[in-house]
Amino acid sequence: MTENLNALVIDDEPRVRQFMAAALREDGWSVSEAATAEGAFEILHLHEWSLVFCDVQLGGANGFAVLGRFAKEQPGVQFVLITGHGTAAGALDATAFGAYDYLLKPFGLDAVLSLSRAARERAKSRLARSGEARQAGKDTNPAAYVSDIELIGTSAAFVGVMKLVGKVAATNLPVFITGESGTGKEVVARAVHRRSRRAERPFVGVNCGALPAELIESELFGHVRGSFTGADRDRAGLWEEANGGTIFLDEITETSPAFQVKLLRALQEGEIRRVGSNRTQKVDVRVIAAANRDVKAEVEQGRFRQDLLYRLNAAAIHLPPLRERREDIRPLAEHFAAKMCEPGELPVAFSPEAMQQLESYTWPGNVRELENAVVRAVALCDHVVRSEDLPSHVTGKRDAAQAPEGRTPNDAREPPAIPGSALPNLAEWEKTLVVRVLSHTKGNKQAAARILDVDRKTIERMIKRHGIDAILAAAS
Repeated sequence: MTENLNALVIDDEPRVRQFMAAALREDGWSVSEAATAEGAFEILHLHEWSLVFCDVQLGGANGFAVLGRFAKEQPGVQFVLITGHGTAAGALDATAFGAYDYLLKPFGLDAVLSLSRAARERAKSRLARSGEARQAGKDTNPAAYVSDIELIGTSAAFVGVMKLVGKVAATNLPVFITGESGTGKEVVARAVHRRSRRAERPFVGVNCGALPAELIESELFGHVRGSFTGADRDRAGLWEEANGGTIFLDEITETSPAFQVKLLRALQEGEIRRVGSNRTQKVDVRVIAAANRDVKAEVEQGRFRQDLLYRLNAAAIHLPPLRERREDIRPLAEHFAAKMCEPGELPVAFSPEAMQQLESYTWPGNVRELENAVVRAVALCDHVVRSEDLPSHVTGKRDAAQAPEGRTPNDAREPPAIPGSALPNLAEWEKTLVVRVLSHTKGNKQAAARILDVDRKTIERMIKRHGIDAILAAAS
């Protein structure tokens, strides 16, 4: 049966193409080659292809367009995208749109043979089932490349996670995302939703840890009038709001055992009951849950139900901490810096020392902490982020505010330029900083307070003191 399996290698680099073709022939495949997307389309119907290796960058139409055509016209094909410029978002899109895998250059013979043997077993099984087609990717358009700008990274650890995210997205399984605080669990949950068949329906995020135990059931499942003090009308919950779409339950381990029983029923039966009501109603939602705690330890200590974990954990995704993907720090920092710039404004650069300090710090708060540090530094700097612009805990140096007498906080460098002013006083500096940070957070005061490492009341006093609400309103 193996001799009936056909493989195609598409790559405009002859050495790469010939190397892969030779490896596949040695492993028992009948192999054809193409140097361009157009060449591949010409032989698309020459065989029933079981395996295709295709480079992303082909000069003409790209690998995603080839994936789209093959997935539509030969839905049983196992398609591997290969690239020398791999990214996490690329891996996510590849697998979400139906690719079997996403292979990063340079790769060796072992990688090709591993994919070859796995694909051959799957192909033989498919032939035994009379050519049953893969379902993933049928309802999507692989040529329409989608990029999640917050899912930035090229590290093997993060690219591997994004491959899994793409594969999970095409299913309807519940998903459980784990990882330290700040690793981007909600960003990944949204990426799963956007690449699912529910993408046109609502995505509703719920921070379970922020809801009081006595209110979480009402908030999620709704209530009827008179069910408790203050319930003056019937109210639909967030579960109903997400009907047809996805609900994201962050910090799920913070919920009470009593609520977990009701949540388990909602998952098992696909129905909910509003607080105070005797009537159940069917609601179709996909559940994505997340936790930054050790869930198994929570189960062992009796704080989280094991049966609920089994129900939620149909597809498990673990996000690596930033210290395990240090090669992603530079592109993330540059991305966050670019977001702070106004249209047409020169991009902010990083001094070699500042970048080295960013890349060597352990980042216990992960991507969120990195964003806060970069946003603060960009707000303080004059188009180049230097060591002294970074938080003292990142650099290991004294905070800028503790600079020796007679020197400016930025080591005698001129602070951010303010039109009509030579050297700003402290009040002008504070005003400029708060305006830039609030612009970045789109007016979210709590997020701005977190970035500036002050409390919410302090931010509100700064806003009132400098009339910043009026400035932001005029800018919008």
